Amino acid sequence: MTEQAIYRHLREMRDHFTPPPGFTYPEISEGTLVIMMSPRPRHQVTAKDITRQLDPQLPEGIFTFEATDTDDGSLGKLRIPDIVVTAREAMLTDEPLDPHEIVLAIEIVSPSNPSNDYEAKSRDYPAMGIEHYLILDPRDGTWTYQWDIDTSGGRPEYGNRLHKQPYGTPLAISTELGTWKLDTSELPLYSRKDMMLASEPEPDGTDDV
Repeated sequence: MTEQAIYRHLREMRDHFTPPPGFTYPEISEGTLVIMMSPRPRHQVTAKDITRQLDPQLPEGIFTFEATDTDDGSLGKLRIPDIVVTAREAMLTDEPLDPHEIVLAIEIVSPSNPSNDYEAKSRDYPAMGIEHYLILDPRDGTWTYQWDIDTSGGRPEYGNRLHKQPYGTPLAISTELGTWKLDTSELPLYSRKDMMLASEPEPDGTDDV
């Protein structure tokens, strides 16, 4: 079975899939369905804080959108970025978003599967033609920004990368549509409960709830 045939089969399965409680609709990559846990509240606060900062800086007709199916059938990939910056007209379709219409993709790292954002999507997004990719990590309060797709190594990959910069470090996303600045200093961090860690005991010996 060809990669495209596997992808079509997985897409058909996904179209009839009902996520179990606490999980999202699956993504598709490398011939498998990738199912993630539903976003935590601090994940959603991070997304709202970032979209509220970005929207006033964007040119006419360009907006932020959240949790949008993004499809490249030729590569057999369907991803759902947490936030995309794209044209309003690109969203007015019954089909998944064309990744080449995305100016910037943003992922907020999941405490349950961080490698999906740092490794898998760092491979998939340049292959899909997404020029700018920002990762926000509420686990440790850092951001990673990748841009400038380079194919000199035989496969698309990001040619530039600022890795694991602490929240509060100046961040500017420079695109063909303009440069957008983001203040990450007030973005929330995950709690120990978000990260499924045991609570730390209080000084008096009781557990912190």
